[in-house]
Amino acid sequence: MKKIFFILSIVILIFGSFLFFRNDITDFYKKLSLQLPEVKENINSITQEIEKQVLTPPPLKATKESEQSFLTKEGVIEWTNLQRKNNGLSPLKENLKLDLSAEIKVEDMFQNQYFAHESPEGEGVGDLAVTVGYDFIVIGENLALGNFENDEVLVRAWMDSPGHRENILNKNYQEIGVAVIKGTYEGRITWLAVQHFGFPVSSCPQPEEELKTQIEENQSQAGALQIELSVLKNEIEKMKPRQRQDYNQKIEE
Repeated sequence: MKKIFFILSIVILIFGSFLFFRNDITDFYKKLSLQLPEVKENINSITQEIEKQVLTPPPLKATKESEQSFLTKEGVIEWTNLQRKNNGLSPLKENLKLDLSAEIKVEDMFQNQYFAHESPEGEGVGDLAVTVGYDFIVIGENLALGNFENDEVLVRAWMDSPGHRENILNKNYQEIGVAVIKGTYEGRITWLAVQHFGFPVSSCPQPEEELKTQIEENQSQAGALQIELSVLKNEIEKMKPRQRQDYNQKIEE
């Protein structure tokens, strides 16, 4: 009886050890095999997040209006860059595509009678950038409604609003587009003003061709190693517990 119990104990020990090592190598394989797709997914998600960054503070309405109100695109850009200069920042360069996207925004607000960053169809400044062909990493939009006395007063009102001030003084922006149009909104004649700020993809350094080639070679080698790992895993799972030396060698590989 003791002999049977002893043999049974040995069998259970061997079988348990086999299951332990098998689970161990399986977990090891899973971790390795998941690394490549996880890295690729993380890189893609980070890239997409950067490319789609949009900054839109709440729209601004004039608290004091003037009967002699008159606004110009050139003046808004000039006073905006003066504020940046006074705060130690580089001036923004006017971009014709951003001018166009800002103009489309103003006309759409008048036509559909709304004052918001998103249109009734759910389109925002990021969508407008795509429409005009402006490829961006970061983009921002300032909106204003009302009969501001002049360009200086309008820009000052934006500067007195924390969110709009952050857009005007954002050190990452390099380009600007502006549209100021007078029209009818909710039954009265008023001005609508739009600023579009941008940091274009073209400003980012492109990877050198040699580096791109090296990345592709590394990806190819990693794929081959993943296949080899899968083959070794299958061989290990088919081995019997008594093949301990061969088993350990395979694990080491």
